Amino acid sequence: MEKGNSAEGAGNVTLQIQELKRLSDAYTTVFEPRVSVEKRESSAENSSTSGSNNVRAPEKKLTLFALRLAVLEKSATGLGTLGFIWATVVLLGGFAISLEKTDFWFITIILVVEGTRIFSRSHELEWQHQSTSSITDAGRNSFQLLRSSSRLLVRVLKAVIQPISSVAAQSQHKREMKGEVSRKANFENVEKKKQPSRRWKSYDVPLLPYVAPWLLLTKNISRALHWLQIVSATACVILSLYKLINHGFGEVAKGDTDNRNRKPALLIFYSLALAEALLFLLEKAYWEARIIYGKLLEQVNEECEFDPSNLPSVRRFFYDAYSRCLNGSIFDGLQMDMVTFAMDLLASNSADEQLMGAQILRKFATSDRFCNDTLQKIGVTFSTMERLVEILNWKDLQEEEIRQAAAEILSKLASKKQNSLRVAGIPGAMESISSLLYTSRRSSNFWDEIGDRNITFDHEHYAFWNFSHLGLQILKKLARDHDNCGKIGSTRGLLPKIIDFSHAEERLLRNESATHSQIMTVKRSLQVIKMLASTTGTTGKQLRQDISEIVFTISNIRNILRYGEKHPDLQKLGIEILTSLALEHDTAERIGGTGGIVKELLSIFLREGMPDENILVRTAAGEALTMLALDSSKNCLRILKSGALGKLVSALQVPSLRQNAARILRNLCTYSGDDCFLELRGVTAAVPTVLKGMMSTEDKLQEVMVGLAARAFKFMTPEESKIMFARAGIKEAELANALVLILRKYPEPQVKIPKVRRFVIELAIWMMRDNETNIRFMKKLGLEKELQNVLDTTSELESFNIFSGTVGLTRYKTSIHSLVDTALNLMGDACDLHPASILAPKCPLFAPFATQRE
Repeated sequence: MEKGNSAEGAGNVTLQIQELKRLSDAYTTVFEPRVSVEKRESSAENSSTSGSNNVRAPEKKLTLFALRLAVLEKSATGLGTLGFIWATVVLLGGFAISLEKTDFWFITIILVVEGTRIFSRSHELEWQHQSTSSITDAGRNSFQLLRSSSRLLVRVLKAVIQPISSVAAQSQHKREMKGEVSRKANFENVEKKKQPSRRWKSYDVPLLPYVAPWLLLTKNISRALHWLQIVSATACVILSLYKLINHGFGEVAKGDTDNRNRKPALLIFYSLALAEALLFLLEKAYWEARIIYGKLLEQVNEECEFDPSNLPSVRRFFYDAYSRCLNGSIFDGLQMDMVTFAMDLLASNSADEQLMGAQILRKFATSDRFCNDTLQKIGVTFSTMERLVEILNWKDLQEEEIRQAAAEILSKLASKKQNSLRVAGIPGAMESISSLLYTSRRSSNFWDEIGDRNITFDHEHYAFWNFSHLGLQILKKLARDHDNCGKIGSTRGLLPKIIDFSHAEERLLRNESATHSQIMTVKRSLQVIKMLASTTGTTGKQLRQDISEIVFTISNIRNILRYGEKHPDLQKLGIEILTSLALEHDTAERIGGTGGIVKELLSIFLREGMPDENILVRTAAGEALTMLALDSSKNCLRILKSGALGKLVSALQVPSLRQNAARILRNLCTYSGDDCFLELRGVTAAVPTVLKGMMSTEDKLQEVMVGLAARAFKFMTPEESKIMFARAGIKEAELANALVLILRKYPEPQVKIPKVRRFVIELAIWMMRDNETNIRFMKKLGLEKELQNVLDTTSELESFNIFSGTVGLTRYKTSIHSLVDTALNLMGDACDLHPASILAPKCPLFAPFATQRE
């Protein structure tokens, strides 16, 4: 039983170590350069784009249907025109006097009926266009009232379902109901005032005075014209068939050569009239079969993944395609697609058409099936992107939906790198995006105080919080590009707005009933700050300075570290921001000087019993502590005063913590002041663990353990050194052999472990000091040859302690050439000179404490 448990435990440990190794390989730190990031992103983007180009456009069914209808319509119109010419030129022109009375009136009636039908046909589509506009406007107005009426409905239902506890509660409810009704009435008054008063709506125009308005509604007029055409065509069929069946064309006298062709001419005319009317009725039957019974518009609307409320948009698209086929070539309608149609509507001056276009683009841009093709078309149309950016500044209550749609489209558009560059390149784009963030600070009349923070939450009739969330989402996607980060940082007032949204109080972070949107907004804010703070180059340096100079940045993150144990993702983002800001020495001092930051980071890093999903949070905390301790004696002293040295030594035995624990201890040994010697003596307790870690086959673990050994071993006396080696079960000869093998394994600098050869040389120097036995043994192992190879292959990669992207930061004071020369001198002059006299002038690295910056 025990063996089984032990086997199972060993298996769990193995799995845990493998998982940690996988996470560490995927997690890039500031201690190694980052490469091939853009290549991976672009390849993924290309694969997703190529997979979407084969999507069939549902609107092709409508354009093809419009083409077939146009063929029938133009054929019927052609026959009607030919019949009209035949009747006027041949019949009425040549046989007007000799025609029978019935033929004359039949021809006259058919011509008047056909003329009426053609006239009504030419104007039917225009009235149908107007009817779709009225439907769209009704949906637009209902959107504004939906939010207020829904809240009122919820309160009414609660009042009906819940028992009435007291008269006071009832009176309170009445007051709330009155308040809701009054607010709704006020909003309706605002809606009425907001209607444009200087122009008529086409569907509101009273065409005739003293007539009931419903008689002149556009949809009713369109329906009347529709039935007028059918009645006209039916009458034409009846009259033509009657004459063709009866053949009552009158008798032609013998020898009357003038009227002998009258009968064939009448037959041709009635045949043309019948064919034209039948073609038209066939067209109408085809229309009814596909539109009314076949539900073609509803089918396309569903395939486009539209809501039922978007059906007028599909109908409008079909009418436009049909109009193009009729007014121009029958193939003109085939050139239309829904995306281009929506972009044209968005550029219109009509608010209804703008809303219709924005709704279509939003649906397509947020659809997994159509998004890539849609975003590609929008991205190459500068005028459309410029229009979307312009709409972000529209703050009228009536324009809420179109503004929200534009923000969602831009959010999707910015997810593609090339498109994000185009969006950011539009003049005033950052200012427009900043207008989405509803936060500000009240102006103060005193120079020695800051105004209170004022974040606008959702109003009864306007989703302020939703716009703020969308603004942060757009900024997050734009911040993926280095140039965009610079534009964000240089936009006046934008950085303070972003940082204000990172503020989260204890009641929010520890409240289990906190809304997802509130937490998500804080997260988006932290994500944007993290991207800005991790920017490389001079732009990143300036951004880190600007972010750290805002006095609320670090304190906001401290609140998240202190109270955000239920939100590890927020804690991780906050810690990563601190790590990036600490790349600047002055900012690292400012962070360490903010009360509680070091304490909270140590608490997260060393806290026992944390869930497994918090491994990355603890890893991030360790990296932040490493950065704070780098080249900062004050921060090192703060860590030592917290009494965490013993726990850091113990953390070397925890697989998920040992790498960062080793880095922190190395920085403490390197940058603490001379008065901390006694406190740092406790590091020697970690020597057995460090020696075993140096023998590991894991590259990163081996690097950090060798680096810690090179600094920690100097706190041991020769007697303590022997005891520690014996406790670890490792001999000095084995350690020397391991160091030579490491140099042999890495003949050139490594991107993932750029400092391993430097640390090996530092430790080799420590082992050869005052120890001729080790010098002779290392000579025998071939250390000289490996050191010469280091001189021939060293690069700038090994000259820096940390990296920002591919840019090295914090250059080592002692170059690797100087370290190699010191080691070679020890090996060559060991018999003639005392090692201390060699080390003193050339390499101050191994003085009892190296207080200078490496």
